Amino acid sequence: EKAYFYKMIFRLLFLCSLLAFLTSCSEKVVQSGKASYYAKKFNGRRTASGQKFRSYKRTAAHKTLPFGTKVKVTNLRNGRTVKVRINDRGPFVAGRIIDLSRKAARRIGMLDEGVASVKIEYTK
Repeated sequence: EKAYFYKMIFRLLFLCSLLAFLTSCSEKVVQSGKASYYAKKFNGRRTASGQKFRSYKRTAAHKTLPFGTKVKVTNLRNGRTVKVRINDRGPFVAGRIIDLSRKAARRIGMLDEGVASVKIEYTK
């Protein structure tokens, strides 16, 4: 019985250690700056990932995030959010941190302004 007790304690400690390790590996990252959205002329063109850009999908361009990364974008003016997938590189305008598809821009209410102050969040 003592051996069984010690095995159970060992397993419990191992699982707790594993959980602590996995929790420390996933770091939430927040970045703030300006967002813009793609012009209509880019619809159908190839993105840096090789996919065709589709303005009716929730996608975005970021300078450094890996393709496929899912990002939550919050419009700081109105609090509206959208989740997008990174599939392109950019924006290449100083001060901007993300370029959104028209669908994503519409979801956070920035179509009229063209540029909005946003916060992006993702898990590393």
